[in-house]
Amino acid sequence: MFVRTISQNNLIEKGDLVAIGVSGGMDSMSLLHLLSKFSKKTNVNIVAVSIDEGTPGYRDKCIENVKKFCVSLGVEHHTQSYKEAFGFNIEDLDVKKFCTYCGVFRRKLLNQKAKKIGATKLAIGHNLDDEAQSVLMNVLRGDVARIQRLGPKPGVLEDEGFVPRIKPLRNVLKKELAVYSIVNELPIFEGSCPRSGDNTRRDVQALLMGMERKYPGTRSQIVKFYDKIKPKIVEKNGEFSYCETCGDPCSSKICKACELLEKLRSG
Repeated sequence: MFVRTISQNNLIEKGDLVAIGVSGGMDSMSLLHLLSKFSKKTNVNIVAVSIDEGTPGYRDKCIENVKKFCVSLGVEHHTQSYKEAFGFNIEDLDVKKFCTYCGVFRRKLLNQKAKKIGATKLAIGHNLDDEAQSVLMNVLRGDVARIQRLGPKPGVLEDEGFVPRIKPLRNVLKKELAVYSIVNELPIFEGSCPRSGDNTRRDVQALLMGMERKYPGTRSQIVKFYDKIKPKIVEKNGEFSYCETCGDPCSSKICKACELLEKLRSG
């Protein structure tokens, strides 16, 4: 399913330099392992990128595992920290919607690091469970703009400031990745972010798991339904500007990361 997803959606092309977002968890470590094998059979170069948000006892251990794994695979590894980029660790913040801040900052730094490396694609470890959750979350929020950008090759603003994101694991169930990681003895850090327990994604995840137990195949059907309706969704083409603060391309005057940073500065 991994190779089929890449092939059917033309996710990776000859000569690509693929940056892989690797957190140290099961999904991203499986993706790194799979793309490492894939790269040896094709004319594709890969590098790993880890973002350190500064959670002591968690992210530092994750990144240490990633570093060792990259050495064993012969894959170049890059890191970027919140401290270096923003002047603070995520643990320094006392805000509501903690995961919103962390997620926005992480996505920004992943894109910036991938762009600095010269990557032509940015691979992330979203699996089928994640995709089903994202579809339902955006439906519940009524967020048409974001739901347009889902899929194995998410629609993004076409600009040299963005490194196109791809999801090679998008059609693979999380439980299948669990089996893969065990069989291949991947060095996964067994733990979760201490601040990630209370957010919308966790609530939707619990809802879908309950539905899956009662109606097997629910997650797959949600993703298949989305794939059927996506061509009928009218997408915005070329409607973007550049952030007045950092200069990154975005869909408004100020990008979401700079908007949140300004909120933090203003208290």
